[in-house]
Amino acid sequence: MKKGLIVALVAMMAFAGNAMAQKTIKLGHIDRAALLQIMPERDSAEAAFQRDAADLQAEIDAMVKEFETKYNDYIAKRDQLSELIRKTKENDLQTMNARIEEAKTTAQHQLEERQAELLKPIIERIKNAIDEVGKENGYTYIFESGAVLYSQDSDDIMPLVKKKLGLK
Repeated sequence: MKKGLIVALVAMMAFAGNAMAQKTIKLGHIDRAALLQIMPERDSAEAAFQRDAADLQAEIDAMVKEFETKYNDYIAKRDQLSELIRKTKENDLQTMNARIEEAKTTAQHQLEERQAELLKPIIERIKNAIDEVGKENGYTYIFESGAVLYSQDSDDIMPLVKKKLGLK
């Protein structure tokens, strides 16, 4: 009885392995960065990003201008100031300078987050289109073109994804 069960299991495993070995693998590749560049909504996302960057730059420029004004005023009057007032003004200038540097760093992080936020729906749309093309066309794997070092029988699915997204 045990031998019969073992033989049956071995036969089923051999049949399943043979069926899996017969499955063909279909490979595709796409350059998502190139696709992102031609997405129509990227232009509006880029414009929104540029507006935000300009607003942050204006704030930093105002801080720098205020610093320069105070610094120039300090330089002009430095010799007439008492030691205590001179040290106080120097400390104030150093504090302002540190705030400006911190504002620049914070602005950079905000811009990176804003860019990711603006691009997220576009990237998600591209991902969904790639997934749909993969399923509809029977692809086993789809690779990023920039990461494929060798490809013998891999299809460029860019035209299929562009069609799916309604792009020319």
